[in-house]
Amino acid sequence: MFVAGQLADLVFFPLAIMGVEKLRITPGISKMNAMDLYHMPYTHSLLGNALLALVFGLIVAAVSKQRMAGVLAGLVVLSHWLCDWLVHVPDMTLLGAPPKLGLGLWNYPWIEIPLELGITFGALAFYAYRTRPVGPKAQINLIVLGAVLLLVQVYNWAAPQPTAYSVVLPLTALFAYGLFTWLAWRVEKTRRFAR
Repeated sequence: MFVAGQLADLVFFPLAIMGVEKLRITPGISKMNAMDLYHMPYTHSLLGNALLALVFGLIVAAVSKQRMAGVLAGLVVLSHWLCDWLVHVPDMTLLGAPPKLGLGLWNYPWIEIPLELGITFGALAFYAYRTRPVGPKAQINLIVLGAVLLLVQVYNWAAPQPTAYSVVLPLTALFAYGLFTWLAWRVEKTRRFAR
């Protein structure tokens, strides 16, 4: 589920590196993010995101042999588009072509920051509530995941925005997503769902 929530970005950044989808740095495009995500028809259109959700959901259902797990994983993938629609400036589409959509909460940090923290830590708290620790490292792993998520997010908000595009930007994002996923995997290995 952790990968499902990030899947659109995990696919977007490699596509951006290859030039299939495109971003550039446009200082001032929004108050919180200088990335101008001007061509994302495959990962950040509603249709493209729905197709990612379908494929990922089918893979999860096949691997886990649980249809409901696949449905939930697909819904989590699809939720990425809805959450991005709230925060992005108009750069997302329904079918991969204009009109471009986005409510632009990146221009309202006092709304966007609590919303993003609420979703992230609300999900983490819900997971902690629905699972039980197994072993002495369980609580530490959960705290480390939460702390790293918070530190990287605060750095992302507070650090100076880049002024020019470099391949370092998508590579750094992919590294961060990889780190988050590894930490989430460590948490999952030390917790069990309560019946």
